[in-house]
Amino acid sequence: MEGLPLTPTLDGMTTARTYEVRTYGCQMNVHDSERISGLLDGAGYVPVQPDSTPDVVVFNTCAVRENADNRLYGNLGHLKPVKDRTPGMQIAVGGCLAQKDQGLITTKAPWVDVVFGTHNVGALPVLLERARVEQQSQVELLEALEVFPSTLPARRESSYSAWVSISVGCDNTCTFCIVPALRGKEQDRRPGDVLREVEMLVAQGVLEVTLLGQNVNSYGRSFGDRDAFGKLLRAVGQTGLERIRFTSPHPRDFTDDVIEAMAQTPAVCPSLHMPLQSGSDAVLKAMRRSYRSERFLGILDRVRAAIPDAAITTDIIVGFPTETEADFAETLRVVEASRFAGAFTFQYSPRPGTPAADLPPLAKDVVQERYERLVVLQERMTYDGMLAQVGRAAEVLVSQGEGRKDGPNTMTGRARDNRLVHLPRVDGVRPGDVVETVVTGAAPHYLRAEGPLLSHRRTLAGDAAEAGRTPTTPGVSLGMPTVGVPMQAPAEVPACR
Repeated sequence: MEGLPLTPTLDGMTTARTYEVRTYGCQMNVHDSERISGLLDGAGYVPVQPDSTPDVVVFNTCAVRENADNRLYGNLGHLKPVKDRTPGMQIAVGGCLAQKDQGLITTKAPWVDVVFGTHNVGALPVLLERARVEQQSQVELLEALEVFPSTLPARRESSYSAWVSISVGCDNTCTFCIVPALRGKEQDRRPGDVLREVEMLVAQGVLEVTLLGQNVNSYGRSFGDRDAFGKLLRAVGQTGLERIRFTSPHPRDFTDDVIEAMAQTPAVCPSLHMPLQSGSDAVLKAMRRSYRSERFLGILDRVRAAIPDAAITTDIIVGFPTETEADFAETLRVVEASRFAGAFTFQYSPRPGTPAADLPPLAKDVVQERYERLVVLQERMTYDGMLAQVGRAAEVLVSQGEGRKDGPNTMTGRARDNRLVHLPRVDGVRPGDVVETVVTGAAPHYLRAEGPLLSHRRTLAGDAAEAGRTPTTPGVSLGMPTVGVPMQAPAEVPACR
């Protein structure tokens, strides 16, 4: 059994090694973590049971969020005593922070066994085995993509909703953003590959897919078709999928053919995440965001003309180093004119290696005060948008573990416009089922539908959720040695009579 990921037990037998993947950051990291789980499954590892200590812990890290470094090294420190008392335990660190810090990780935390980057996710099982055999940390990072992550096997987290990557990397040069340096230049999947993955998911009962890319609207540039994203939306809409979402677009590349495809493809949900970042043209220029506020507002006007009930959300950075009070006033003006259904708001924090990191920062109290004013404005508009839904019918895809109010008497789901809806729990309604209801109340961040259901449709996704199954998608051989599937542990031997 040499070379197989097995753990000896106290009685001298062996069991398959267990793993846990801890994910930080964006949707792309969630997508990659599903691939990491699929790779480990294929190599013979099994997911750890709740409240058990795993044999392998994988941190899939983020370098974009504030204090990402401190969070990782703090968690690694907390895990060290666990590793010290768990023979054979391994720790691996991957993702954007690993790509950035590289060998610094094992310098700061020498008990880490494997460091791998964003470009060689598929190498993880081999690196774990090499570290085990050689009893030495393995640090392996590539400067270019080894294999497109979506061609790797995946263990999906949900029976009803899935992430499908259409591109990786980014060709933009925003001065505040570290992603291009860590994810590389944009590379697009061929449309046929995307469609095949979606079709496999639909065949397993998945109802909703989110198409992922750092800039989905530039999809097709690498193979010479600038209209490819609109065409892809229409094609995915022909697969039998019920709900299509995508993130994130870029205002520079958001064209009318995409708006037409959204409006004319029934499966595309009436929701859109459109990052603003700032409402000031001067700040947008300093950020190297290649659009201006009036173009941004024009896009929203055209989307709402074609899709009147579209719920539009955004990202906004407060306190960029060049931002003046007049610049911030422009952000408030544009935010109010945009009527966003919600916003992810951030106080600017420098990322080493980005052009903006060298600019003198604003005073913290100034940034905090502006941030609070923005939050008050956006919270009011978000709540107004929620109140406008009261009395309307809503189709809700019932979810699992998404709402903090989930419990014996309450279930949660998402309306087609992506608003969170809380409903009374009804016998026989499973996660993955679809219900129709009427919105009876609103709170700042969710809707209530407390009346009887108008309809309930049982789905294949609901059947899978009830059975504890999630979809899997097979991978493509990476042309590298594999660890193999371990022998199963022998069945328990009955006592002598």
